[in-house]
Amino acid sequence: MSLLDWLVLGGTLAFIVGYGTWRTRGQHTMDSYLLGDRQARWWGIGLSIIATQASAITFLSTPGQAYDDGMRFIQFYFGLPVAMVLIAIFAVPIYHRLRVFTAYEYLEGRFDKRTRTLAAGLFLVQRGLSNGLSLYAPALVLSAILGWNVHLTVWLIGGLMISYTVAGGTRAVAVTQQWQVAVIFTGMAVAGYLLVHYLPADIGFTDALQVAGHRGKLNLVDFHFDFKERYSFWSGMTGGLFLALSYFGTDQSQVQRYLTGRSVTESRLGLLMNGLVKVPMQFGILLIGVLLFVFYQFNAPPLTFNRPVREQVARQPQRADTLRLLEQQHAMLFEARREATTGLVQALRAGNEAAVAAAETHLQTTDAASSGLRLETQRLLKRAVPTAEAKDTDYVFLTFVLSYMPHGFVGLLIAVVLSAAMSSAAGGLNALASTTVVDLYQPARPGLTERHYVRASRLAAVGWGVVGIGFATFAAQLENLIQAVNILGSLFYGTMLGIFVVAFFIKSVGGRAVFWSAIVAQIAVLLLYWRTDIGYLWFNIIGCVLVVLLSVLVPAKRGATA
Repeated sequence: MSLLDWLVLGGTLAFIVGYGTWRTRGQHTMDSYLLGDRQARWWGIGLSIIATQASAITFLSTPGQAYDDGMRFIQFYFGLPVAMVLIAIFAVPIYHRLRVFTAYEYLEGRFDKRTRTLAAGLFLVQRGLSNGLSLYAPALVLSAILGWNVHLTVWLIGGLMISYTVAGGTRAVAVTQQWQVAVIFTGMAVAGYLLVHYLPADIGFTDALQVAGHRGKLNLVDFHFDFKERYSFWSGMTGGLFLALSYFGTDQSQVQRYLTGRSVTESRLGLLMNGLVKVPMQFGILLIGVLLFVFYQFNAPPLTFNRPVREQVARQPQRADTLRLLEQQHAMLFEARREATTGLVQALRAGNEAAVAAAETHLQTTDAASSGLRLETQRLLKRAVPTAEAKDTDYVFLTFVLSYMPHGFVGLLIAVVLSAAMSSAAGGLNALASTTVVDLYQPARPGLTERHYVRASRLAAVGWGVVGIGFATFAAQLENLIQAVNILGSLFYGTMLGIFVVAFFIKSVGGRAVFWSAIVAQIAVLLLYWRTDIGYLWFNIIGCVLVVLLSVLVPAKRGATA
């Protein structure tokens, strides 16, 4: 990166952290530190929800997902708007009426203390570990691309995130997230514009979409029903719906965002804003991946986007010649693919169906050869560097940024990745601190001063931040980190959602029944994950259904109702 890029990157991050810390100094009450005095407006709530869920993984992986697999990943989010409506109708009024600090605080009044503690404990385990993975995933990629030490990168992201979260609490998270969202949207808009601008002079946006469509990358909706199909309309409206209900309805990192609303209406509008913005936002990020695919039909892509691993192999004398031969074959295949793609564009403009079919046949042939070449390359890389990732699509977007973006914009796009990492992790850290103090510490030590509990919240934030950083450094031992984040959530969210479904809708069930049902359901989900090959999204449904069914079947005393 150039000096200008470093100045843009450093200035952007310093402004966000400094402004958030300055604007929110002097928080001395629990209400102000944990919920920002419940004065957030709907647009601030919506932006904060968007920023908390849009981690760095979103901007590192999603374009690569579309580059490799097209737009069908968008179906994963089809259930989210429905989930926002349901949560706005049923959950928000209850939380506001009871003026709770955490979602789990409500469970003590509805059931009992141990059910509250169980739900809070499930959240603390999964979010505490997820925060570490969320820190490590961008640190891993950035360290590989920029040559930074991965542990230094983890401490940089984690340290900045801890500093303003501890200093200003929820309001600091909200204020900084608004600027982080602005940086994110600006950076992605610039990337999308430049991708089209860098296409050949005679290739426009419409041409790019036509090429993408004929190459199978605009596969937005699939109505074919298949339990094995991970991304379809039906999986999005079932597994995706349950996952969104679990995440936004029971995960304190999200619940805390709309607990800050000044009224039920403001909180509802913030949730609905997220429901309206999230799908188009993901569509835009996926579209950038599709444009990357078209861009690399006319501009030579590297043999592997994982440049650090490629350089390691190139330095090994026994494998360097094989790598050069593969790169020569790759270059020849690219020239054939560019020629065929140009022919496809010309045939589409002329409306010559025979020429379109011939060009597509040519492209299918080159694609098959390229797939074989990539597979051979992956085997070579894996033999040379056993710890290397077999799939390098996570590096596609950052490779474009570092190779083609003008000076200054590189720093901006790296700031996007770091901002997304910090905003997501800060929201989680703030929620971990509030849950630790409100649901565990305060009930154990009641009657102390507000200042004491605020101090305890700050210490809890520091503690969970260090835990996240520590787990992030341990995460180097794991594989498939991006998938691990989603699996980790799905292992716990179903059980948590089941507890809240019973609390909201089945008033005859008491604390004893739901507590033991949740224990059994959680054990069952963990056993199913360990012993079967069920897709992880289904655990959200399985855990929820088990808790509800068992709670109804198990004889229990009636609990208090809300």
